[in-house]
Amino acid sequence: MAASTKREVSSTLNQSWNDLGYSIHSCIHSTLARLEFDTPTPVQRACIPLLSQNKDVAVEAVTGSGKTIAFVIPMLEILGKRSPSLRQHEIGALIVSPTRELATQISQVVDEFLKDMPQFTKGLFIGGSSLTEDLNLIQNEGCHIMIGTPGRLEEILMKKSEEVNIPKSIKQLEVLILDEADRILDLGFETSINTILQCLPKQRRTGLFSATQTERVVDLIRAGLRNPVKVKVVEKDKADESSKIPLGLSIYSMICEADEKFNQLIYFLKQNKKSKHMVFFSTCACVEFYAKAMQSILPKVIEVIALHGKMKKKRNRLFEKFRSMDSGVLVCTDVMARGIDIPNIDYVLQYDPPSQASSFVHRCGRTARIGNEGKAIVWLLPQEDAYIHFISINQKVTIGDMQPVVGVANSSAKLRKLCLKDRAMYEKSLRAFVSFIQGYAKHECHLIFRFKDLGIAALARSFGLLHLPSMPELKGKKFPDFETTDIDYDSIPYLDKNRETLRQEKLKLKAEGKLESKKKFSTKNKPWSQQRELKSKKKERREKRQLAKVRKRKAAEMTEEEMNDLSKDASLVKKLKNKKITSEEFDEQFEQSKT
Repeated sequence: MAASTKREVSSTLNQSWNDLGYSIHSCIHSTLARLEFDTPTPVQRACIPLLSQNKDVAVEAVTGSGKTIAFVIPMLEILGKRSPSLRQHEIGALIVSPTRELATQISQVVDEFLKDMPQFTKGLFIGGSSLTEDLNLIQNEGCHIMIGTPGRLEEILMKKSEEVNIPKSIKQLEVLILDEADRILDLGFETSINTILQCLPKQRRTGLFSATQTERVVDLIRAGLRNPVKVKVVEKDKADESSKIPLGLSIYSMICEADEKFNQLIYFLKQNKKSKHMVFFSTCACVEFYAKAMQSILPKVIEVIALHGKMKKKRNRLFEKFRSMDSGVLVCTDVMARGIDIPNIDYVLQYDPPSQASSFVHRCGRTARIGNEGKAIVWLLPQEDAYIHFISINQKVTIGDMQPVVGVANSSAKLRKLCLKDRAMYEKSLRAFVSFIQGYAKHECHLIFRFKDLGIAALARSFGLLHLPSMPELKGKKFPDFETTDIDYDSIPYLDKNRETLRQEKLKLKAEGKLESKKKFSTKNKPWSQQRELKSKKKERREKRQLAKVRKRKAAEMTEEEMNDLSKDASLVKKLKNKKITSEEFDEQFEQSKT
């Protein structure tokens, strides 16, 4: 394989679509005019001619740079010029995205272009519906363009039935797009991606798009792309060309004690109630608790929406609702940190710093997109101030200082009142606290975020705790500066009348000795601090069994020639991993195996 070409593109040039050096289809021109996209962004200027003219590309560009259009246009150009045209059940393009929200967003962009190119059909495959429904869509309507998440796409591509033969349909594939490739790998989808690649024809065009190119992404480039052109978009107007943030983004830090963070957050949201905010927390349980708290404490004119990865069917509905809002607050986890394009985000508020340093910039990048301005704020405890210097060096960003406002209302005290009033809030506060402690103890930057330096009493007050939970991390420790409430916790009612009625019935049966005990080894009988780990191990074992079944079925469907090719590829990867061959030798031998 010849050495990869590398192109570095400046973001300061201002050209029209006619200056691309490639003549795009008139239907695509019509869509661009309707959407009022007058000029291409740097990444679009670089990628559209390359990918349209049958070059594989590996693209690294800052968040919010317009990567989606950069691969949608070439994809449609290639499919439009295909001869013969795609039949109903033939799949011409596959777009793989790390999350449901990003896949949905890409699907909406494709829909706009297909209004002017109705000869192509499209399907969105992200879970939330049965596999049978997805297969029926492909069978009945056809699907020239497949968009989805790795897990669901893997399921579909491995499926073979009398009605629709997916392995046969995918042999006509012309284009593969891996969007946010680094995030796909970070989320643990490497096995799914490898399985998907094995299902696809080797003669295809591939585009790999990412905000950062890690070592694992480079390995994926070697395995999935043929002699790619590497494109890196830099912003020349910056003093530091290696900066990873857009020009219009300003980042600040606010240092305050744990029991002051929520007070400052509520004050900030009230002062900017007409703005649109994204507030990031570290865990799903924290999102659930603080979103409910904000809904109770903030004025009714400020709408608060919660969204995290454990939500199922309502995730898409909530995501679309927030996108359409002119102002409001989205309380979320890092499931919303990458690639998501929500219009007019004014502020990104990082209540909890991310567990991975790379996520810091991606969170911030939800604002100041496509030339707009925006602000991001991260809250830190006094003992965590070294994180500012660490992020400045690690992510090449400048972080300003924002001082806490003196004399703001004590909103943390209101959290305890909410917990005393509603048992649901009382339970959510305990779960949120436990999940935060667990995450903090395993933080990637453990030299900065040290569990032993946490002020547990102040932290507990920030969650409105009525008492400290029983958990291994706090075992044998005393916290005299934390005041517990002298009440019977069983007396705290649910505000939901149905839940409270059911709870009272259970309490009555328990008092009469008629309530059957739960199974001795039930996961739910374990401490909260252990439940997540046990569920994670159970899920891992289930996924391994499913993967083994998929591989066995796939092996039975493969021809002898395909089995030999797969064996050779695996042998090459193993030699590279064991350093028996160099990267150049790997590239050369891999290219020879594809010709």
